[in-house]
Amino acid sequence: MSYSYYEEAKELQEQLTSWRRELHQIPELGLHLPKTMDYLCKELDQMNVSYDRMDDISCIFVTIGSGSPCILLRGDMDALPIKEESGEGFSSTNGCMHACGHDLHAATMLGLTNMMKKHEKELKGTVKILFQSAEETFEGAYAAIKKGVLENPKVDAAFAMHVFAEPDEGILLFGPKPMASVFGFKIIITGHGGHGSQPEKCIDPINAGVQVYMALQALISRECPPTKEAALTIGHFEAGSVPNAIPSEAILEGTLRTFEPEVRELLMRRIKEIVPAVASAYRCKCEVITLSDVPCLNCDETFLNDALESAKKSGAIEDMENGLHLIGSEDFAFYSEQVPSCYFVMGAGVKNKEERVGQHNPKIRFEETSMVRNLAVYMQVAMDYLEK
Repeated sequence: MSYSYYEEAKELQEQLTSWRRELHQIPELGLHLPKTMDYLCKELDQMNVSYDRMDDISCIFVTIGSGSPCILLRGDMDALPIKEESGEGFSSTNGCMHACGHDLHAATMLGLTNMMKKHEKELKGTVKILFQSAEETFEGAYAAIKKGVLENPKVDAAFAMHVFAEPDEGILLFGPKPMASVFGFKIIITGHGGHGSQPEKCIDPINAGVQVYMALQALISRECPPTKEAALTIGHFEAGSVPNAIPSEAILEGTLRTFEPEVRELLMRRIKEIVPAVASAYRCKCEVITLSDVPCLNCDETFLNDALESAKKSGAIEDMENGLHLIGSEDFAFYSEQVPSCYFVMGAGVKNKEERVGQHNPKIRFEETSMVRNLAVYMQVAMDYLEK
């Protein structure tokens, strides 16, 4: 009978819960996570492991084992600018919130470091455990790669998991293209402001912005092939501050999500063509600024199949569901561009289904036993990969 990492991981449930709840109370944003970094490094120092602390990008990567092959295991740890309404006794009070479960991920990475260190002599290569910042802003993975996380030793494969609060706890979701690409953009439209009673003496950027908005919607309905998947959303439209004046500027911000590179390139090009043309038709100047540019997250077919076998072998999975294919995005995609990669979602829904809400909701709660399952799968995938 094979060794059960799941049974070993269960012994860390109390510690995982403690780590998670303490991290939950100090949520931080983007690439600046000083309290989170201090907390994690304090815990890592007690584990007698080698790690690199990169304060300028708030990332930590632990190295265990030596030689080739090398597998990267990533857990993100940034939060969101959301005021918590979960009602948990350990809720955040600083105006930010771990509303996507990254506190569970960071705690799982601590548990993974602990377990992997105990099994270091069994490793047939190197494991890099990455505590990553700024997944929510799509900056962290790119920054870590630029810092050399995939080098010295060279990473041969990358693996990550994410908890979701709506599926049942213990359900593993997978698919070959789990997450879409994202092109985030900001449009600044400049006109000429003046009194609201004299629009003829002004150049109204609000009017131009409305026309730009409508033109962008037609991109999906008229230029994207109906058989292709794409979503274009303008989530921020800001202009003016009083009702009786025409402002000088209007700002629109949005995202484009796609799965296929040719569709992505077509729609990105058309956004950059249509926006200036429409703004010019209404006598306005404009600028299109790229906010994020993240590829589609692709799972390597061989690694995906092997990782699924490892997940089954771990004993931590209640059931598996094929079809993870979300129009949301993940900066783990940057790793999948560089090395064979695999990405799973683990169900972490609380027992009462009526209390479940989706990611990024201020009332979100997670079943903490999901961390033990994640930990066991990470261990099994890594050990099997190095062995094979």
